[in-house]
Amino acid sequence: MDLYDLGRVPALDSQLLYHALADLGREGLFLLSPATPYVCVGYHQDAAREVDLAFCRERGIPVYRREVGGGAVYLDGGQVFFQLVLRRDDPRIPASRDAFYRRFLEPVVRVYRRMGVAAEYKPVNDIVAGARKVSGSGVGEIGEGLVFVGNVILDFDYRTMARVLNVPDEKFRDKVFKTLEENLSTVGRELGSERAAAWTPERVRGLLAEEFARLVGPLVPREVDPALRAKVEALRPVFASESWLLARRGRGRGREIRIRSGLHLLRRVHKAKGGLLRADFALLEGKLQEVSLSGDFFCYPPDGVERLAETLEGALPAEAASRIEDFLARQGIEIPGVAAADWAALFTP
Repeated sequence: MDLYDLGRVPALDSQLLYHALADLGREGLFLLSPATPYVCVGYHQDAAREVDLAFCRERGIPVYRREVGGGAVYLDGGQVFFQLVLRRDDPRIPASRDAFYRRFLEPVVRVYRRMGVAAEYKPVNDIVAGARKVSGSGVGEIGEGLVFVGNVILDFDYRTMARVLNVPDEKFRDKVFKTLEENLSTVGRELGSERAAAWTPERVRGLLAEEFARLVGPLVPREVDPALRAKVEALRPVFASESWLLARRGRGRGREIRIRSGLHLLRRVHKAKGGLLRADFALLEGKLQEVSLSGDFFCYPPDGVERLAETLEGALPAEAASRIEDFLARQGIEIPGVAAADWAALFTP
């Protein structure tokens, strides 16, 4: 298999190269970092809904859409990307996506461990150190290829990541920032600055090449050849276009941000006869946490909604309706124009 160890490349090229190789029907492994920061949204997302495009334009941060699923991410030179392109008929590809991630993330787990980070695979597609995510990845089908992309996070700009997202208000943004800091880690945080300094992007790319070679076989270093460069240039105007970026693919009735496998932050809204209802909460391993209820309704007594939120802590979303009905029946809470079913709608997938 061909190895493209490219160091730093222009931001858009860091996406175009693997798309181009897949479109050409060729296999290979790219190892690289973007020369400048950018934001990348998943194929199925509504970019205008997910990202604060006005802020990004003001700060000169490009926003691109990839043909791989997943969420909006902030990418910069503090991360080393691996981008493995396989033909879809490659016999090394397991039948299920779960089995694929388990097998093809193993080289990345070994890289982290060789650096001194006690990393483990966490289904479906994360690598964690303790409870904190240290690497994210995704798989997508492009042309006749299957593309597997991910990163080794040497350093991370939590503040900018939280800022580029399009969130309902600054309170929710602060929650995103805090949750990112608590649940996403880096090589620098895990090892300390002195030990981490030894792991330059070049050394990390070398480890990734060694470990992926153990999985896919010998890797032959290559430069970007004329055919691949021509395909990159053919794709460039499409991927740089507003029409591609702003294609409205995502739908929803609120906001959901994936922090790591098993942890999502959500805002849901529902219009009841008695007013707009809003719920901010986390889903931690499938259970409701840190539930906050608000809106433009009337409640008697005033603290009834706060007590309702407390009863939902630790519940499965499927249990929310029965807990809400039981609480409202027992406590005699009066919320004109708002029924138990209206509250339950906030927690229904």
